Amino acid sequence: MKQIDPENEGCGGALEQSFQVIYDAIESKSLELRDINRKIFDNPELGYAEFKAHDNIVVFLQSMGFAVTPHAYGLATSFRAEFGSGGRVVAFNAEYDALPEIGHACGHNLIATASIAAFIGLAAMLRGTNLPGRVRLIGTPAEEGGGGKLLLIDAGAYKDVDACLMVHPTPPWPQVPAGTIQTTGSAYGTTNANVKFNVSFIGKPAHAAVAPYEGVNALDAVVLSYNAVSMLRQQTRPSDRIHSVILEGGQRPNVITASTKSQYYVRSASLKSARALKERVKNCLDGAALATGCKVEYELINEYADVRCNKTLSRLYTTAMANLSSPVDCDFDNPTVIAGSTDQGNVSYACPSIHAMFGIRCPPGVANHTPGFTACAGTDESHDRAVITGKAMAVAAWNVLVDDEDASNVRKDFERDILLERWDPENFDWL
Repeated sequence: MKQIDPENEGCGGALEQSFQVIYDAIESKSLELRDINRKIFDNPELGYAEFKAHDNIVVFLQSMGFAVTPHAYGLATSFRAEFGSGGRVVAFNAEYDALPEIGHACGHNLIATASIAAFIGLAAMLRGTNLPGRVRLIGTPAEEGGGGKLLLIDAGAYKDVDACLMVHPTPPWPQVPAGTIQTTGSAYGTTNANVKFNVSFIGKPAHAAVAPYEGVNALDAVVLSYNAVSMLRQQTRPSDRIHSVILEGGQRPNVITASTKSQYYVRSASLKSARALKERVKNCLDGAALATGCKVEYELINEYADVRCNKTLSRLYTTAMANLSSPVDCDFDNPTVIAGSTDQGNVSYACPSIHAMFGIRCPPGVANHTPGFTACAGTDESHDRAVITGKAMAVAAWNVLVDDEDASNVRKDFERDILLERWDPENFDWL
C-alpha cells in the first residue's frame, strides 16, 4: 500500500524534540496504565453496566489532580476529564464495555488504555507550555450495540470539539509485498453504517389441531420474511450486509403462534445507503405480513453511521506513528474498509474524527469478537502497542491545538466530507 512520507507530510521537524514531554509523561505512568488495563480486562462489563471500569478510571485520574466529572452527560458509566483553558478542544474517546460470555474480545481495554495515555501526555504538554487549548477524555459506554456515543452526541459532548481521536485493535496487520515497509495498522479508513431494528409480527392464537383455520400464524410470517430477505441478498451490493435472529418464535407446537419478534442489522457503506437498504428489507417484511394476514410493527434500536476519517488528522497520526517507529497505512485513494460498524461513525458526522486501527499479535485465523482475540487483548505486548498509539494520538492532537494551518485543514476536510457521500453506491468508487 502507498505510504504517507513523514519527511514531506505532517508536523516533524522542529516540533519533534518537544514531543519527548508527551512520551515521558506517559512512561511515568506506565505501571498505573498497565494496572488500569488489567482491571478493565479482568472485570469485563456489558454496555451501560461498566461501573468498575468507570470508577477505576475516575479514581486514577483524580489521583493525578485532574478535574473529572463522573456519571457525565446523564449516563451512569460515562465520565469527562478535561485539562487546559481557552483555545481549541481535542477529545479522546475511551471505550471499556465488553461482550457477553467472551469478555474483551474486541479489545476495549486497550482502547481505554490508549486514550487515557493520550490524555495524560497531552495534558503534560499543555501544562509545560502554558499555551491555550483544552484536552478532553470522554468515557464512552456501550459501543457494542448500545449506542453510547449517540447519547453523548445528543447531550452535547462533542459540540465544541475541534478533533476527536481514538484507536481500535485488530489481529496482526496484513503482510505486504517484499520491499515494502511492514506497517502496524491503518490511519485512514471507514466502516459500514448499521441500522438496527426489531420486528414484531402479530397474529391470532388457535388450537393447532382442533381449529388451525381460526388462527393467524406469526411464526409463518417470520419464516417467510427470513426467506424473502435471503432472496434479497442476491441483489445487494458487495459492501451490504443483512443479519437477523428470531428472538421470540412461539411457545408450543399445538398452539398457532400469535406473536414473534426478530432483530435485524442492516449494514452498508454509508448511512444513506444503509437506510435505503433498510427500506428494501422492510418491503420483504411487509410482504410476509400481507401474505400471512399478520400485522407488523417496527422498533428502531439505533443507527451507527459509517466512519468518515478526517484526512488531515490521519496524516498527523501517520507521521506521529512513523516517528515512533510504528509506520501505519495511510492511503487516501484506497482506504482501509472494515465491514463492521461503530458508533464512532456518528461522532465523525458530528466533529472531525479518526478511528485508527492497530494490529496486535494473534494466532492465525483469530479475529475480533472471538474467544481467541480475548486472549490476545490481554497480553503485555498488546498493552505496549496501545501505549504507542496513545503517544501518537497525543502528538497529532497537539498539532491541532497549536498549529492554525493544521486546525484549518482539519475543519475544511470535515466540511467537505459532510457535503459529500464518501462512497458512491452506483460504481463503488471512493470519492
